[in-house]
Amino acid sequence: MTSSDWRPSASLAALQQRAELYRGIRDFFYQRQVSEVDVPSLSRAAVSDPHIDSIPAQVSGETLYLQTSPEFFMKRLLSAGSGDIYSLNKAFRNGEAGRRHNPEFTMLEWYRLGWNDQQLMEEVTELIGACVALSSVERLSYREIFQRELSIDPHTASASELKQIAQQHSDIHWDDDDRDVWLDVLMTHVIEPRMGGGLVLVYDFPASQAALARKGVDSVGETVAKRFEAYVGGVELANGYWELCDGAEQAQRLQDDLAKRRAMKLPQYPIDQHLVSALNAGMPDCAGVALGVDRLLMLVTGCTDIRKLLAFPFERI
Repeated sequence: MTSSDWRPSASLAALQQRAELYRGIRDFFYQRQVSEVDVPSLSRAAVSDPHIDSIPAQVSGETLYLQTSPEFFMKRLLSAGSGDIYSLNKAFRNGEAGRRHNPEFTMLEWYRLGWNDQQLMEEVTELIGACVALSSVERLSYREIFQRELSIDPHTASASELKQIAQQHSDIHWDDDDRDVWLDVLMTHVIEPRMGGGLVLVYDFPASQAALARKGVDSVGETVAKRFEAYVGGVELANGYWELCDGAEQAQRLQDDLAKRRAMKLPQYPIDQHLVSALNAGMPDCAGVALGVDRLLMLVTGCTDIRKLLAFPFERI
C-alpha cells in the first residue's frame, strides 16, 4: 500500500465515460419500453455452475451469498408478471483480479418475452452497435466456426480427437476425458484469437453446455443448446439463452451441477428452490442475456486494462 492508493484507479474522464455509457444503456431500454428492476445482491442460494464460484457473506447469523448474476431473482419477477425487464447492477464472482477481471463487476442482464435466441441476438447487436462502431458483424453456429477454423464437427468429435487437436495448438497437456473441457480449450486458445476485430455471434452450442437454456434441434437434426455468446475482438462480451421454462428439468440440471461440483471437489451450495417454484408457477416464454459492462466500456474507450476503468478495483478496496 502506498500513500496514493486512496485515489481512484480510473481517471475522472474514464469515470465520466462510464456514466455516459450507463445513461446510453438506460435510454436504449427506455425507448424499447423495457423496465429497469432492482434485485438483491444477497441470497440464501448460490450458483450451481461448476465453473463459477460464489462469495459467501455472514449476515445476521446466516451464511448468504453475493449473487453471481441477477438471473434467478429476475426470473422470479418474470414469473410474477413483470414483463420485459433489465438490470444494470453489480455482480460478484470469486475469481481472479487482473486486466480483464475483477471479483466485483457491473452486469447488464435483460429478458424479452416471446423472443427466442435468434431475435435476442439482433438486439444485442443493436445495443453494442449503439455503443461502439463495429467493423463487421458475423453470425455463425458453433459447428460452423469449429469447421471453419479447425475442420472438425464439435458435436460428433470424440474427447480423444478434441484433446489431440488441442494439444497440437496449445501447451496444455493434462489428462481429461470430458469433451466440454477440450471444446472450451479449443474455443479460448484457438478460435477466439482468430475472430478478428468485429462482432461475432456464436449460437447453437453443444447440448451438454445448455446450462439454463432450452434444447432444440438444429438444421442438420442435431440436439443443441439454444444459446449464444457474443465476442468483440475475440473477447467474450455477452452470453444469452432461449430460456428454459420447465421447473422439473431445471431442478434436475441444478442437481446435476451439484454432482459435478462434488466430483470436482468444489464447494456445495444451497439450490435456489424459489427459482424452481417460479418456473413451476409458469415463467413466460422468453430469451435473456447477460453482458459485461466493464468489458463493453473497454471497447468504448479503447482501454485494455479493466482496472483503469474502475474507480476502486480489487487492489484498492
